[in-house]
Amino acid sequence: MPKAKATKGPPRPASGPVTLLVGTRKGVFLMKSDRARKSWALAGPHFLGNIVNHLVLDPRDGRTLLCAVRAGHLGPTVFRSTDFGRTWKEAERPPAFPKAAPGEKGLSVEHVFWLTPGHSSEPGAWYAGVSPPGLFRSDDGGVTWEGVAGFNANPMRIVWIGGDQEQGPPGGATLHSINVDPRDPRHLYIGISVGGAFESSDRGETWRPLNQGVAADFLPVKDLEYGHDVHCMRLHPLAPDRLYQQNHCGIYRLDRPGEKWDRIGDAMPKAIGDIGHAVGVPDGRRHRMAARLPGRQARGLRVAGRRADLAPPGQGLPGKAGLVHREAPSDVRRRA
Repeated sequence: MPKAKATKGPPRPASGPVTLLVGTRKGVFLMKSDRARKSWALAGPHFLGNIVNHLVLDPRDGRTLLCAVRAGHLGPTVFRSTDFGRTWKEAERPPAFPKAAPGEKGLSVEHVFWLTPGHSSEPGAWYAGVSPPGLFRSDDGGVTWEGVAGFNANPMRIVWIGGDQEQGPPGGATLHSINVDPRDPRHLYIGISVGGAFESSDRGETWRPLNQGVAADFLPVKDLEYGHDVHCMRLHPLAPDRLYQQNHCGIYRLDRPGEKWDRIGDAMPKAIGDIGHAVGVPDGRRHRMAARLPGRQARGLRVAGRRADLAPPGQGLPGKAGLVHREAPSDVRRRA
């Protein structure tokens, strides 16, 4: 595992004009505002009427967008824009499992759920996670995609995800939370719902479970090596030996080279608990989440170390926010 390197200091949140990238079940919207953030101009929708699972800006050039779309007539696919959303082109070869041999059962991509830009040293590299759980890579900026055989063809894959039934959330079991170590393009982390957290040190050729210390209250067997339900997992951008995870059974932190997750959600306010929050590290300094109190408006939650506090109403989240999903506080911001 690569050794940690000193950082130059936390990045500063955008203080000038900003654009929010918003993916919905009915298309893509771009929300733009000035420094005051008092009013917003809405552009879109793009892909009107289609489900958008993920919309990601490439931080390596600041203008390329990749969008995971489930289109009614095209099915699951990826669209690419090189002019910040003014024009779009569909991938020439979207993520797809290979055809099965005659008499064998094959896999078919139900939807592309997650997109992650590759390492800064690999400007054309992208990763995609799909349902049923599968991992794909593009080396030409998202134009064509190939399966990562080290996971997709791994004989343990079907065991890790719970067998042929591929149990998971209502939308289907999925591979997500693809994290690339900023120090080493070979070092990858992924999350699977249901399956757990996994690590590769050779660009995806081999994988191992990374789930020690994580509860699985929905299963009869405790301390399982795999079979966990990861909702979202994030690598800290300034401390890449630190991982945060929102799991079906709590909020966790892992400090490498350690192997055991620490349930930092135990420090959350008791009135809220630590189940069902979105997870993000948007400013590089503080671990932030979002929660909805029963019968009340959504509130922001701030965690530093093992301490947690509830943000006052109107701070951290819009005043009328309702259900906050797993990617809500991890929005990509770009100076307009």
